[in-house]
Amino acid sequence: MNLLGKPVKKALAPFLIIVTLIQACSTLSSSVASRPAPQVVSPPSVKEPIVGEASWYGRNFNGKTTASGRAFDETKMTAAHKTLPLGSKAKVTNLNNGKSVVVEINDRGPYTKGRIIDLSHAAAKALGIADSGTAKVSIEPLGNSVAAEDDEKR
Repeated sequence: MNLLGKPVKKALAPFLIIVTLIQACSTLSSSVASRPAPQVVSPPSVKEPIVGEASWYGRNFNGKTTASGRAFDETKMTAAHKTLPLGSKAKVTNLNNGKSVVVEINDRGPYTKGRIIDLSHAAAKALGIADSGTAKVSIEPLGNSVAAEDDEKR
């Protein structure tokens, strides 16, 4: 038989291909549309405090360049930590007397085994550990708030 002058087999093949493609596309789009959107999980806003031994450094390092690129100033509330982001702030609490300070992480360290943070002399003095040299502290990261300006500009 002829359909508009063409054999039926030749006219039917393109029609079947088009119908199959339309069917496949509609099945694919309905399965994609039925999937739930991926869930975005935010990190917890409260970070666990880090507890351990703190020490301080100062006079021998005063004026030397820190990991942040700025000169170390023992009179500023700063500290060295191995992993907290440079420029971030942390609340350090002396667990022996309850005194707390907020420091800016501007250097890497400490490099003495068993220590978790090296404080500037000013921070150590405010916490009451300048004389003893070390104390058990808790560190609470206050987020990744990078200092917008150098201390000299504040």
